[in-house]
Amino acid sequence: MSDVKFEKVEKRYGAHVAVRDFDLEVRPGEFLTLLGPSGCGKTTCLRMVAGFIAPSSGRILMAGRDVTALPAYRRNTAMVFQSYALFPHLTVADNVAFGLEVRGLSRAERDQRTQEALRLVRLDQLSDRYPASLSGGQRQRVALARAVVIRPDVLLLDEPLAALDLKLREELQVEIKRVQSALNITTLFVTHDQGEALSMSDRVAVMHDGHIMQVDPPEVLYERPSSRYVANFVGRTNFISVVVRGKEDGRYNVETLNGPKAVFAVQVPPHAKFAIGEQCLLGVRPEHFSLADGGANAIDVKVRNVTYFGNVRYIDVEGPGGETFTALARPGDVVPSPGATVPIRWRPESCFLLKHE
Repeated sequence: MSDVKFEKVEKRYGAHVAVRDFDLEVRPGEFLTLLGPSGCGKTTCLRMVAGFIAPSSGRILMAGRDVTALPAYRRNTAMVFQSYALFPHLTVADNVAFGLEVRGLSRAERDQRTQEALRLVRLDQLSDRYPASLSGGQRQRVALARAVVIRPDVLLLDEPLAALDLKLREELQVEIKRVQSALNITTLFVTHDQGEALSMSDRVAVMHDGHIMQVDPPEVLYERPSSRYVANFVGRTNFISVVVRGKEDGRYNVETLNGPKAVFAVQVPPHAKFAIGEQCLLGVRPEHFSLADGGANAIDVKVRNVTYFGNVRYIDVEGPGGETFTALARPGDVVPSPGATVPIRWRPESCFLLKHE
């Protein structure tokens, strides 16, 4: 059973297709994120669930019921916007209670549920304040309380943290996930920020050009991307062009196509199938490179640049075939100087193979 289901949904604006052949199921109580760059169709999908816009074709179901033609006010959904969309002339409590008043609840029940929602987002002491006197983070928590107070079947979050600074974004990521988990609300979240998506979600759907490239739990998405696009969009990735030479004990042996020949071992999932002689891409994340010699997979590289990021340093290197890679050095690692030749290695289970697209 799914709480939200897209069936072959398409949305067109004249000749432009914003969403195409879109199939997705959001499970009850799940926090699912639509992740992608601007213009990929993720907000369009969110607005179609809310009922703000209608699909050009296909169906949208909620709890098994076709709501494609149902107006927004008859869908029990709530949306949190990037711009907060609070009423400046109303107090925090009145902003939160607005949806309850529209639904005709009694004053006593409105007050009770409003205070419960404000306690949930830890703003009950600020109920008499006006939005202008609040910080950006506090305003976003008011918007969240206003959304959850109506007890929606589906909570929709449209890049709610994009306007906040990094520290505040990280704090509110925890807050939103805490509230969502406490209420067990089915949630559809939209962002272009991979860190938000990976840290908050039960599953992530990576979008490109109006359709889904891959939908999986964050760990699978990051460690076993299904395409070069996903690997590049979700974190940094180093690629080596290789050809499959053999398979043994669940591992593929691959050989480099460019520069001096080198053979590497790759541990792949049981369902992955590659043919002997097939040309592929070997992917390795920067943090899986180790600045040490020996092991199953090792090459010598020349250091080109070292970039300092506080807790880590990124080391740009050039491989023997002229390829450029990025390795990651953590606190305590010996960081080589530009121009030095150093060995790097990685484990067979810490890399992945992708078919050429």
